[in-house]
Amino acid sequence: MSGEPQRLVAALDVGSTRVAALIGEISDLSRNPRVRILGAATERTNGIRRGVVRDIEETTRAITKALKDAQVMAGVEVGTIYCGVAGEHVAARSSHGVVSVTGSEIRTSDVARVNDVASNISFGRDHELLHAIAQDFRIDQQEGITEPIGMTGSRLEAEVYLVTVLSSALQNLRKCVERAGYRVGEFVLEPLAASLAVLTPDERELGCAIVELGGGSTNVSIFHSGKIRHTASSTFAGGHVTNDLVHGLQVTQLDAERIKERFGAAYEPLVPETDIFQLPGTPGQGPRTAHRRVLAHIMHMRLQEVLELALDEISRAGYRQRLPAGIILTGGGAATPGIVELGREVFALPVRVGTPGDHLTGLVDSVESPRMAVPVGLLMYGAKQAVTTGGLQEGRRSPAVEKVLGPVKRWLQDNF
Repeated sequence: MSGEPQRLVAALDVGSTRVAALIGEISDLSRNPRVRILGAATERTNGIRRGVVRDIEETTRAITKALKDAQVMAGVEVGTIYCGVAGEHVAARSSHGVVSVTGSEIRTSDVARVNDVASNISFGRDHELLHAIAQDFRIDQQEGITEPIGMTGSRLEAEVYLVTVLSSALQNLRKCVERAGYRVGEFVLEPLAASLAVLTPDERELGCAIVELGGGSTNVSIFHSGKIRHTASSTFAGGHVTNDLVHGLQVTQLDAERIKERFGAAYEPLVPETDIFQLPGTPGQGPRTAHRRVLAHIMHMRLQEVLELALDEISRAGYRQRLPAGIILTGGGAATPGIVELGREVFALPVRVGTPGDHLTGLVDSVESPRMAVPVGLLMYGAKQAVTTGGLQEGRRSPAVEKVLGPVKRWLQDNF
């Protein structure tokens, strides 16, 4: 592949049912850069299960096809991509760090050191650190400090949210990307990426939860006081809805997916009792029809269970009564008609579908879907990194820059 222009950024979302690739160009270098969408493509795949590669060849094929199609649309070639990570193998915990301040005021290096101290714990032989996100600072016992740089003090403390990932899962995903002919610039937790694409600053500050309704997993992430506070993943997801339709309607897996997307509804009361649709024919069977209300009933029951499990996770984290900004639904399941009505009934909170679009220009219509929240967020993440580091560069950053920007993730602190 040819070298990338300084302002070109690419994102890859490898999901359980499809791979999404985006290519964009940074159109300004402000703190919140705007991105012009140049190319977008998706490719169906069954090479990933619950965020873990189960078929390297199939996953590599889908990545190659999606990125090739996106490059053809964009008219450019890319070599480095930002890749999303999610699933059961992702874990998170809070950690405390304390350092003495070396100068007359707190500098970026002091924040980097306290972040390193909090991150210097054992994750086990099979896990590695993905993100270290400073949540709250304390200076000489003064609490509630969000930005300590420039302040005076002798003792700096930090609560840091550590996100870890199964090393083998990361290595296999990297292997697929490299076999496709690309390099991973950085792996990014998908809920963090999605939050960049769909949350407003007020929602982050007041308190909200993103519930990503994917094909292989349902991811819940909670934001409060401007920071991410909790993330978790459940295996009950869109794939279970599809399986229910396979047995309930006696159709193939592929036909069940098509029926779900074309005729499905998440809230049974919204579907007229007279609505009928044609079922695909099978050998030995003549033409068949089914009431759409039956389809909606099957989907309603399973999706209600999925959302109730998400609510249980929010309750376990202690945030059930602390989310005045409500629930933001993303992922392919969030495109199902009636999902907002069902969500309001389950959560008893404001519910909306998170559709990316802010800070974007160009082919915006190609990403205006809740299933594109993660890839758009990855693109915005890459744009922010480009601004922070002075442009996308081939190869690794220098050790000095990596020491400060790598562990601290300055822009993540600004946003979370």
